[in-house]
Amino acid sequence: MSEEDIRATRLEKVEQFRQLGMNPYAYRWESTHHAAQLQEKFADLANGEEVNIDVAVAGRIMVRRVFGKLAFFDIEDETGKIQLYLEKNRIQASMADIDANAFNHLKQLTDVGDILGAKGTIKRTEKGELSVYVKEYTILTKSLLPLPDKWHGLTDVAKRYRQRYVDLIVNPEVRQTFRRRAQITAGIRRYLEERDFLEIETPVLQAEAGGADARPFVTYHNTLDMELYLRIATELHLKRLIVGGFEKVFELGRIFRNEGISTRHNPEFTTVEIYQAYADYNDMMALTEEIITSVAQETLGTLQITYQGQAVDLTSPWRRVTMHALVKEYTGLDFQSFPSLEAAKTASKNAGLEKIEDCPSIGNLLNEAFEQKVEANLIQPIFVIDYPVEISPLAKPHRSQPTLVERFELFIVGRETANSFSELTDPIDQRQRLEEQAARKAAGDLEAQGVDEDFLTALEYGMPPTGGLGIGIDRLVMLLTDCASIRDAIAFPLLKPEKSEQIAEQG
Repeated sequence: MSEEDIRATRLEKVEQFRQLGMNPYAYRWESTHHAAQLQEKFADLANGEEVNIDVAVAGRIMVRRVFGKLAFFDIEDETGKIQLYLEKNRIQASMADIDANAFNHLKQLTDVGDILGAKGTIKRTEKGELSVYVKEYTILTKSLLPLPDKWHGLTDVAKRYRQRYVDLIVNPEVRQTFRRRAQITAGIRRYLEERDFLEIETPVLQAEAGGADARPFVTYHNTLDMELYLRIATELHLKRLIVGGFEKVFELGRIFRNEGISTRHNPEFTTVEIYQAYADYNDMMALTEEIITSVAQETLGTLQITYQGQAVDLTSPWRRVTMHALVKEYTGLDFQSFPSLEAAKTASKNAGLEKIEDCPSIGNLLNEAFEQKVEANLIQPIFVIDYPVEISPLAKPHRSQPTLVERFELFIVGRETANSFSELTDPIDQRQRLEEQAARKAAGDLEAQGVDEDFLTALEYGMPPTGGLGIGIDRLVMLLTDCASIRDAIAFPLLKPEKSEQIAEQG
Protein backbone atom coordinates (compact mmCIF):
# COMPACT_ATOMS: atom_id res chain seq x y z
CA MET A 1 0.00 0.00 0.00
CA SER A 2 1.37 3.41 -0.96
CA GLU A 3 1.83 6.23 1.53
CA GLU A 4 -1.03 8.09 -0.17
CA ASP A 5 -3.33 5.08 0.29
CA ILE A 6 -2.34 4.73 3.95
CA ARG A 7 -3.05 8.41 4.54
CA ALA A 8 -6.47 8.12 2.88
CA THR A 9 -7.35 5.10 5.03
CA ARG A 10 -6.30 6.89 8.19
CA LEU A 11 -8.33 9.95 7.27
CA GLU A 12 -11.35 7.64 7.07
CA LYS A 13 -10.54 6.44 10.58
CA VAL A 14 -10.38 10.06 11.77
CA GLU A 15 -13.93 10.52 10.50
CA GLN A 16 -15.08 7.28 12.14
CA PHE A 17 -13.74 8.44 15.50
CA ARG A 18 -15.68 11.67 15.12
CA GLN A 19 -18.86 9.81 14.23
CA LEU A 20 -18.42 7.82 17.46
CA GLY A 21 -18.27 11.09 19.38
CA MET A 22 -14.53 10.82 20.01
CA ASN A 23 -12.19 13.69 19.17
CA PRO A 24 -9.14 12.18 17.42
CA TYR A 25 -7.15 15.31 18.32
CA ALA A 26 -7.59 15.74 22.07
CA TYR A 27 -6.97 18.95 24.01
CA ARG A 28 -5.04 17.57 26.97
CA TRP A 29 -4.15 14.52 29.02
CA GLU A 30 -2.78 14.16 32.51
CA SER A 31 -0.35 11.30 33.13
CA THR A 32 0.59 10.08 36.57
CA HIS A 33 3.88 8.52 35.46
CA HIS A 34 6.37 8.35 32.62
CA ALA A 35 7.44 4.96 31.30
CA ALA A 36 10.88 5.08 32.91
CA GLN A 37 9.38 5.88 36.30
CA LEU A 38 7.15 2.81 36.13
CA GLN A 39 9.99 0.58 34.94
CA GLU A 40 12.12 1.71 37.88
CA LYS A 41 9.39 1.67 40.51
CA PHE A 42 8.18 -1.84 39.66
CA ALA A 43 11.47 -3.39 38.59
CA ASP A 44 11.14 -6.12 41.23
CA LEU A 45 7.56 -7.11 40.36
CA ALA A 46 7.37 -10.87 39.77
CA ASN A 47 6.09 -12.46 36.56
CA GLY A 48 2.28 -12.75 36.64
CA GLU A 49 1.97 -10.36 39.58
CA GLU A 50 -0.44 -7.40 39.54
CA VAL A 51 -0.42 -4.27 41.70
CA ASN A 52 -3.77 -2.62 42.29
CA ILE A 53 -2.55 0.94 41.87
CA ASP A 54 -4.14 3.29 39.33
CA VAL A 55 -1.80 4.85 36.80
CA ALA A 56 -2.25 6.97 33.70
CA VAL A 57 0.27 7.02 30.86
CA ALA A 58 0.52 8.45 27.36
CA GLY A 59 2.76 7.82 24.39
CA ARG A 60 3.09 6.99 20.73
CA ILE A 61 2.12 3.48 19.62
CA MET A 62 5.29 1.85 18.30
CA VAL A 63 4.13 -1.80 18.15
CA ARG A 64 0.61 -3.32 17.90
CA ARG A 65 -0.04 -7.03 18.49
CA VAL A 66 -3.69 -8.12 18.36
CA PHE A 67 -4.93 -11.63 19.20
CA GLY A 68 -8.74 -11.86 19.13
CA LYS A 69 -9.88 -10.64 22.57
CA LEU A 70 -6.39 -9.63 23.64
CA ALA A 71 -3.96 -6.99 22.40
CA PHE A 72 -0.55 -5.70 23.40
CA PHE A 73 0.61 -2.22 22.40
CA ASP A 74 4.09 -0.83 23.04
CA ILE A 75 3.87 2.90 23.61
CA GLU A 76 6.85 5.21 23.91
CA ASP A 77 7.08 8.53 25.72
CA GLU A 78 10.06 10.83 26.15
CA THR A 79 11.64 8.55 28.74
CA GLY A 80 11.19 5.13 27.17
CA LYS A 81 8.76 2.27 26.48
CA ILE A 82 5.92 0.64 28.41
CA GLN A 83 3.54 -2.09 27.27
CA LEU A 84 -0.24 -1.74 27.33
CA TYR A 85 -2.02 -4.99 28.22
CA LEU A 86 -5.44 -4.69 26.54
CA GLU A 87 -8.15 -7.23 27.39
CA LYS A 88 -11.55 -6.98 25.70
CA ASN A 89 -13.78 -7.79 28.69
CA ARG A 90 -11.93 -5.44 31.05
CA ILE A 91 -12.01 -2.52 28.61
CA GLN A 92 -15.63 -3.09 27.57
CA ALA A 93 -16.73 -3.15 31.22
CA SER A 94 -14.81 0.02 32.08
CA MET A 95 -15.80 2.00 28.99
CA ALA A 96 -19.39 0.80 28.52
CA ASP A 97 -20.82 4.27 29.14
CA ILE A 98 -18.41 5.84 26.67
CA ASP A 99 -18.22 3.29 23.87
CA ALA A 100 -19.98 -0.09 23.95
CA ASN A 101 -17.49 -1.46 21.38
CA ALA A 102 -14.38 0.20 22.79
CA PHE A 103 -12.07 -2.78 22.31
CA ASN A 104 -13.11 -3.39 18.70
CA HIS A 105 -12.69 0.28 17.89
CA LEU A 106 -9.25 0.18 19.46
CA LYS A 107 -8.31 -2.73 17.19
CA GLN A 108 -9.87 -1.30 14.03
CA LEU A 109 -9.17 2.42 14.27
CA THR A 110 -5.73 2.74 15.85
CA ASP A 111 -2.40 2.40 14.05
CA VAL A 112 1.29 2.44 14.79
CA GLY A 113 2.19 6.12 15.14
CA ASP A 114 -1.00 7.17 16.95
CA ILE A 115 -0.64 8.86 20.33
CA LEU A 116 -2.72 7.13 22.99
CA GLY A 117 -3.60 7.80 26.62
CA ALA A 118 -4.37 4.83 28.88
CA LYS A 119 -5.46 4.29 32.48
CA GLY A 120 -5.22 1.06 34.42
CA THR A 121 -3.20 -0.88 36.97
CA ILE A 122 0.29 -2.37 36.86
CA LYS A 123 0.92 -5.98 35.89
CA ARG A 124 3.93 -7.99 34.82
CA THR A 125 2.97 -10.60 32.24
CA GLU A 126 3.89 -14.26 32.52
CA LYS A 127 6.57 -13.58 29.91
CA GLY A 128 8.06 -10.89 32.13
CA GLU A 129 6.92 -7.68 30.40
CA LEU A 130 5.94 -4.84 32.75
CA SER A 131 2.57 -3.56 31.53
CA VAL A 132 -0.23 -1.13 32.21
CA TYR A 133 -3.27 -3.41 32.53
CA VAL A 134 -5.65 -1.06 30.74
CA LYS A 135 -9.14 -0.20 31.96
CA GLU A 136 -9.78 2.65 29.54
CA TYR A 137 -8.03 4.49 26.76
CA THR A 138 -8.30 7.79 24.90
CA ILE A 139 -7.10 8.57 21.40
CA LEU A 140 -5.02 11.72 21.80
CA THR A 141 -3.69 12.21 18.28
CA LYS A 142 -4.43 10.22 15.15
CA SER A 143 -1.33 9.85 12.98
CA LEU A 144 -1.96 10.18 9.24
CA LEU A 145 1.45 9.11 7.95
CA PRO A 146 3.15 5.76 8.62
CA LEU A 147 6.40 5.48 10.52
CA PRO A 148 9.41 3.92 8.74
CA ASP A 149 9.54 0.15 8.59
CA LYS A 150 10.35 -1.15 12.08
CA TRP A 151 13.09 -3.48 10.84
CA HIS A 152 14.97 -0.99 8.70
CA GLY A 153 14.09 2.26 10.44
CA LEU A 154 14.91 5.67 9.02
CA THR A 155 18.28 4.92 7.43
CA ASP A 156 18.43 7.53 4.64
CA VAL A 157 20.85 10.07 6.13
CA ALA A 158 19.51 13.11 4.24
CA LYS A 159 15.93 12.20 5.18
CA ARG A 160 16.96 11.80 8.82
CA TYR A 161 18.25 15.39 8.87
CA ARG A 162 15.38 16.75 6.77
CA GLN A 163 12.68 15.01 8.80
CA ARG A 164 14.35 15.19 12.19
CA TYR A 165 10.97 14.75 13.89
CA VAL A 166 10.68 11.25 12.38
CA ASP A 167 14.32 10.54 13.22
CA LEU A 168 13.59 11.41 16.85
CA ILE A 169 10.51 9.19 16.93
CA VAL A 170 12.16 6.04 15.62
CA ASN A 171 15.74 6.46 16.86
CA PRO A 172 15.83 6.91 20.67
CA GLU A 173 19.62 7.35 20.59
CA VAL A 174 19.11 10.57 18.61
CA ARG A 175 16.87 11.91 21.37
CA GLN A 176 19.65 11.06 23.81
CA THR A 177 22.13 13.13 21.77
CA PHE A 178 19.98 16.24 22.01
CA ARG A 179 19.19 15.60 25.66
CA ARG A 180 22.93 15.52 26.30
CA ARG A 181 23.42 18.64 24.21
CA ALA A 182 20.97 20.46 26.48
CA GLN A 183 22.81 19.15 29.54
CA ILE A 184 26.15 20.32 28.11
CA THR A 185 24.97 23.86 27.40
CA ALA A 186 23.20 24.09 30.75
CA GLY A 187 26.35 22.80 32.46
CA ILE A 188 28.54 25.44 30.79
CA ARG A 189 26.15 28.23 31.78
CA ARG A 190 25.93 26.93 35.34
CA TYR A 191 29.72 26.62 35.65
CA LEU A 192 30.26 30.20 34.47
CA GLU A 193 27.44 31.75 36.48
CA GLU A 194 28.68 30.05 39.66
CA ARG A 195 31.99 31.87 39.08
CA ASP A 196 30.34 35.28 38.66
CA PHE A 197 30.40 35.45 34.85
CA LEU A 198 27.44 37.41 33.49
CA GLU A 199 25.72 36.39 30.25
CA ILE A 200 24.81 39.42 28.13
CA GLU A 201 23.24 39.15 24.69
CA THR A 202 24.86 41.00 21.80
CA PRO A 203 23.43 41.96 18.37
CA VAL A 204 22.95 39.37 15.64
CA LEU A 205 22.44 42.12 13.04
CA GLN A 206 25.60 44.21 12.73
CA ALA A 207 26.66 47.14 10.59
CA GLU A 208 30.21 45.80 10.43
CA ALA A 209 30.97 42.09 10.70
CA GLY A 210 34.06 41.38 12.76
CA GLY A 211 35.79 39.20 15.30
CA ALA A 212 36.89 36.48 12.87
CA ASP A 213 38.08 35.76 9.35
CA ALA A 214 34.83 34.57 7.79
CA ARG A 215 32.46 35.40 4.95
CA PRO A 216 29.28 36.89 6.40
CA PHE A 217 25.64 36.62 5.39
CA VAL A 218 24.38 39.95 4.06
CA THR A 219 20.88 41.29 4.61
CA TYR A 220 19.11 44.65 4.30
CA HIS A 221 17.02 46.79 6.64
CA ASN A 222 14.33 48.62 4.70
CA THR A 223 13.44 51.35 7.19
CA LEU A 224 17.03 52.26 8.01
CA ASP A 225 17.98 51.86 4.34
CA MET A 226 21.20 50.08 5.21
CA GLU A 227 23.02 46.84 4.54
CA LEU A 228 23.57 44.65 7.56
CA TYR A 229 25.47 41.44 8.34
CA LEU A 230 24.59 38.45 10.46
CA ARG A 231 27.28 38.22 13.13
CA ILE A 232 30.29 36.01 12.49
CA ALA A 233 31.39 36.26 16.13
CA THR A 234 30.22 37.83 19.40
CA GLU A 235 33.73 39.03 20.22
CA LEU A 236 33.76 42.73 19.49
CA HIS A 237 30.56 43.56 21.37
CA LEU A 238 31.55 41.47 24.39
CA LYS A 239 34.85 43.38 24.47
CA ARG A 240 32.89 46.65 24.46
CA LEU A 241 31.27 45.38 27.67
CA ILE A 242 34.72 44.84 29.21
CA VAL A 243 35.60 48.43 28.26
CA GLY A 244 32.36 49.52 29.92
CA GLY A 245 33.35 48.05 33.27
CA PHE A 246 32.11 44.45 33.34
CA GLU A 247 34.93 42.12 34.35
CA LYS A 248 33.49 38.67 33.51
CA VAL A 249 31.07 38.31 30.59
CA PHE A 250 30.00 35.59 28.20
CA GLU A 251 27.40 34.77 25.57
CA LEU A 252 26.28 31.33 24.46
CA GLY A 253 24.60 31.86 21.11
CA ARG A 254 24.31 31.37 17.39
CA ILE A 255 26.94 32.43 14.86
CA PHE A 256 26.44 32.67 11.09
CA ARG A 257 29.11 32.22 8.43
CA ASN A 258 28.42 32.07 4.71
CA GLU A 259 30.89 29.29 4.05
CA GLY A 260 31.10 25.65 3.00
CA ILE A 261 29.30 22.72 4.56
CA SER A 262 31.14 19.62 5.76
CA THR A 263 31.10 17.06 8.56
CA ARG A 264 32.70 19.79 10.70
CA HIS A 265 30.99 22.92 9.40
CA ASN A 266 27.41 24.20 9.33
CA PRO A 267 26.66 27.81 8.25
CA GLU A 268 24.70 28.33 11.49
CA PHE A 269 26.41 27.09 14.63
CA THR A 270 26.74 27.75 18.35
CA THR A 271 29.64 29.03 20.41
CA VAL A 272 30.24 30.28 23.90
CA GLU A 273 32.56 33.30 24.01
CA ILE A 274 33.98 34.28 27.38
CA TYR A 275 35.95 37.40 28.38
CA GLN A 276 37.68 37.99 31.70
CA ALA A 277 39.37 41.26 32.63
CA TYR A 278 42.85 41.15 34.19
CA ALA A 279 43.45 37.65 32.76
CA ASP A 280 45.59 36.30 29.91
CA TYR A 281 45.63 33.21 27.68
CA ASN A 282 47.22 31.12 30.44
CA ASP A 283 44.19 31.81 32.64
CA MET A 284 41.95 30.90 29.71
CA MET A 285 43.74 27.56 29.26
CA ALA A 286 42.96 26.70 32.87
CA LEU A 287 39.35 27.83 32.43
CA THR A 288 38.94 25.77 29.23
CA GLU A 289 40.22 22.63 30.96
CA GLU A 290 37.93 23.16 33.92
CA ILE A 291 34.80 23.82 31.84
CA ILE A 292 35.21 20.81 29.54
CA THR A 293 36.25 18.32 32.24
CA SER A 294 33.46 19.54 34.51
CA VAL A 295 30.78 19.23 31.82
CA ALA A 296 32.07 15.84 30.62
CA GLN A 297 32.09 14.43 34.15
CA GLU A 298 28.64 15.84 34.87
CA THR A 299 27.10 14.63 31.61
CA LEU A 300 28.85 11.29 31.08
CA GLY A 301 30.12 10.43 34.55
CA THR A 302 33.63 9.82 33.22
CA LEU A 303 36.63 11.50 31.57
CA GLN A 304 37.56 8.33 29.67
CA ILE A 305 35.55 8.52 26.45
CA THR A 306 35.54 6.91 23.03
CA TYR A 307 35.11 8.93 19.86
CA GLN A 308 34.53 6.97 16.63
CA GLY A 309 36.47 4.04 18.02
CA GLN A 310 39.36 6.14 19.38
CA ALA A 311 40.01 6.27 23.13
CA VAL A 312 40.28 9.83 24.45
CA ASP A 313 41.43 10.75 27.96
CA LEU A 314 40.10 14.13 29.09
CA THR A 315 41.92 13.99 32.43
CA SER A 316 43.80 17.22 33.08
CA PRO A 317 46.40 18.64 32.81
CA TRP A 318 46.46 18.71 29.02
CA ARG A 319 49.61 18.97 26.94
CA ARG A 320 50.72 22.49 25.88
CA VAL A 321 52.99 22.83 22.83
CA THR A 322 53.85 25.71 20.50
CA MET A 323 52.74 25.59 16.88
CA HIS A 324 56.38 25.86 15.78
CA ALA A 325 57.38 22.85 17.89
CA LEU A 326 54.50 20.69 16.64
CA VAL A 327 55.21 21.49 12.99
CA LYS A 328 58.88 20.64 13.52
CA GLU A 329 57.87 17.41 15.31
CA TYR A 330 55.68 16.21 12.43
CA THR A 331 57.49 17.65 9.38
CA GLY A 332 61.07 18.38 10.43
CA LEU A 333 60.61 21.97 9.26
CA ASP A 334 61.85 24.75 11.57
CA PHE A 335 60.03 27.88 10.43
CA GLN A 336 61.98 30.05 12.85
CA SER A 337 65.23 29.31 10.98
CA PHE A 338 64.37 30.21 7.37
CA PRO A 339 66.16 33.34 6.07
CA SER A 340 63.37 34.19 3.59
CA LEU A 341 59.84 33.34 2.50
CA GLU A 342 61.16 31.73 -0.70
CA ALA A 343 63.48 29.47 1.29
CA ALA A 344 60.58 28.46 3.51
CA LYS A 345 58.39 27.68 0.47
CA THR A 346 61.07 25.55 -1.14
CA ALA A 347 61.57 23.51 2.03
CA SER A 348 57.80 23.20 2.48
CA LYS A 349 57.30 21.85 -1.05
CA ASN A 350 60.06 19.31 -0.43
CA ALA A 351 58.21 18.25 2.73
CA GLY A 352 55.03 17.60 0.71
CA LEU A 353 53.00 20.74 1.42
CA GLU A 354 50.50 21.63 -1.30
CA LYS A 355 48.99 24.85 -2.67
CA ILE A 356 51.37 27.18 -0.86
CA GLU A 357 52.40 29.39 -3.78
CA ASP A 358 50.12 32.25 -2.67
CA CYS A 359 51.15 32.23 1.02
CA PRO A 360 52.12 35.87 1.68
CA SER A 361 54.34 35.29 4.74
CA ILE A 362 56.29 32.71 6.73
CA GLY A 363 53.58 32.90 9.40
CA ASN A 364 50.88 31.93 6.89
CA LEU A 365 53.11 29.15 5.60
CA LEU A 366 53.61 27.83 9.14
CA ASN A 367 49.84 27.71 9.58
CA GLU A 368 49.45 25.81 6.29
CA ALA A 369 52.04 23.26 7.42
CA PHE A 370 50.17 22.84 10.70
CA GLU A 371 46.79 22.36 9.00
CA GLN A 372 48.10 19.98 6.33
CA LYS A 373 50.52 17.84 8.35
CA VAL A 374 49.77 18.15 12.07
CA GLU A 375 46.14 18.90 12.90
CA ALA A 376 44.63 15.48 12.05
CA ASN A 377 47.13 13.72 14.35
CA LEU A 378 46.11 15.57 17.51
CA ILE A 379 43.75 13.02 19.07
CA GLN A 380 44.29 13.59 22.78
CA PRO A 381 43.49 17.06 24.21
CA ILE A 382 46.31 19.48 23.43
CA PHE A 383 46.70 23.24 23.65
CA VAL A 384 48.53 24.50 20.55
CA ILE A 385 50.01 27.82 21.66
CA ASP A 386 51.80 30.88 20.27
CA TYR A 387 50.48 31.53 16.76
CA PRO A 388 51.95 33.75 14.01
CA VAL A 389 50.74 37.33 14.17
CA GLU A 390 49.59 37.26 10.52
CA ILE A 391 46.63 34.95 11.26
CA SER A 392 45.64 36.45 14.63
CA PRO A 393 44.57 40.08 14.16
CA LEU A 394 42.85 40.40 17.55
CA ALA A 395 45.52 38.83 19.79
CA LYS A 396 48.14 40.58 21.92
CA PRO A 397 51.81 40.36 20.74
CA HIS A 398 53.74 37.61 22.49
CA ARG A 399 55.65 39.07 25.42
CA SER A 400 58.93 37.40 24.35
CA GLN A 401 58.53 36.34 20.67
CA PRO A 402 58.04 39.39 18.39
CA THR A 403 56.61 37.51 15.36
CA LEU A 404 54.04 35.62 17.47
CA VAL A 405 50.93 36.37 19.48
CA GLU A 406 49.58 34.97 22.73
CA ARG A 407 46.96 32.65 21.35
CA PHE A 408 46.01 29.02 21.77
CA GLU A 409 43.66 26.60 20.11
CA LEU A 410 42.49 23.42 21.81
CA PHE A 411 42.53 20.34 19.57
CA ILE A 412 40.79 17.06 20.40
CA VAL A 413 40.31 14.18 17.90
CA GLY A 414 42.00 16.27 15.21
CA ARG A 415 39.53 19.14 15.53
CA GLU A 416 39.78 22.67 16.83
CA THR A 417 37.41 22.83 19.81
CA ALA A 418 38.40 26.14 21.45
CA ASN A 419 40.26 29.31 20.52
CA SER A 420 41.69 31.92 22.88
CA PHE A 421 43.80 35.08 23.02
CA SER A 422 45.46 37.40 25.40
CA GLU A 423 43.29 40.10 23.87
CA LEU A 424 44.86 43.01 22.03
CA THR A 425 44.23 46.18 24.05
CA ASP A 426 46.51 48.64 22.18
CA PRO A 427 44.15 50.67 19.96
CA ILE A 428 46.93 51.85 17.62
CA ASP A 429 48.18 48.30 16.99
CA GLN A 430 44.60 47.13 16.61
CA ARG A 431 43.83 49.80 14.01
CA GLN A 432 46.89 48.83 11.98
CA ARG A 433 45.88 45.16 11.97
CA LEU A 434 42.26 45.89 11.05
CA GLU A 435 43.40 48.20 8.24
CA GLU A 436 45.58 45.37 6.91
CA GLN A 437 42.49 43.16 6.96
CA ALA A 438 40.47 45.85 5.17
CA ALA A 439 43.16 46.00 2.47
CA ARG A 440 42.81 42.24 1.96
CA LYS A 441 39.04 42.67 1.76
CA ALA A 442 39.43 45.39 -0.86
CA ALA A 443 41.73 43.08 -2.82
CA GLY A 444 38.99 40.46 -2.98
CA ASP A 445 39.46 38.33 0.15
CA LEU A 446 35.86 37.33 0.98
CA GLU A 447 36.77 36.30 4.55
CA ALA A 448 38.61 39.50 5.50
CA GLN A 449 36.67 42.18 7.38
CA GLY A 450 36.61 45.95 7.35
CA VAL A 451 37.52 48.44 10.05
CA ASP A 452 35.02 48.67 12.93
CA GLU A 453 35.54 52.32 13.88
CA ASP A 454 33.24 52.16 16.90
CA PHE A 455 35.18 49.23 18.33
CA LEU A 456 38.45 51.14 17.88
CA THR A 457 36.88 54.13 19.63
CA ALA A 458 35.92 51.85 22.52
CA LEU A 459 39.54 50.62 22.77
CA GLU A 460 40.77 54.21 22.90
CA TYR A 461 38.77 54.69 26.10
CA GLY A 462 40.87 51.84 27.51
CA MET A 463 40.29 48.10 27.88
CA PRO A 464 41.99 46.35 30.81
CA PRO A 465 44.23 43.32 30.19
CA THR A 466 41.75 40.66 29.10
CA GLY A 467 41.69 36.97 28.33
CA GLY A 468 39.17 35.82 25.73
CA LEU A 469 37.96 32.33 24.93
CA GLY A 470 35.60 30.77 22.39
CA ILE A 471 34.42 27.14 22.58
CA GLY A 472 32.57 25.53 19.68
CA ILE A 473 29.47 23.99 21.26
CA ASP A 474 28.59 21.80 18.27
CA ARG A 475 32.06 20.26 18.16
CA LEU A 476 32.07 19.72 21.91
CA VAL A 477 28.69 17.99 21.61
CA MET A 478 30.05 15.86 18.76
CA LEU A 479 32.94 14.79 20.99
CA LEU A 480 30.83 13.98 24.06
CA THR A 481 28.06 12.20 22.13
CA ASP A 482 30.27 10.37 19.60
CA CYS A 483 28.72 12.07 16.55
CA ALA A 484 30.68 11.62 13.32
CA SER A 485 29.12 14.66 11.65
CA ILE A 486 28.16 18.10 12.94
CA ARG A 487 24.72 17.50 11.40
CA ASP A 488 24.16 14.77 13.99
CA ALA A 489 24.79 17.31 16.76
CA ILE A 490 22.47 20.02 15.36
CA ALA A 491 18.74 19.34 15.58
CA PHE A 492 17.91 21.07 12.30
CA PRO A 493 21.02 21.49 10.10
CA LEU A 494 20.83 23.58 6.95
CA LEU A 495 20.04 21.49 3.87
CA LYS A 496 19.38 22.12 0.20
CA PRO A 497 15.71 21.99 -0.82
CA GLU A 498 14.79 18.49 -1.98
CA LYS A 499 14.16 19.63 -5.56
CA SER A 500 17.69 21.05 -5.74
CA GLU A 501 19.12 17.74 -4.56
CA GLN A 502 17.06 15.82 -7.08
CA ILE A 503 18.15 18.08 -9.94
CA ALA A 504 21.79 17.75 -8.84
CA GLU A 505 21.48 13.94 -8.78
CA GLN A 506 19.87 13.87 -12.22
CA GLY A 507 22.47 16.24 -13.64
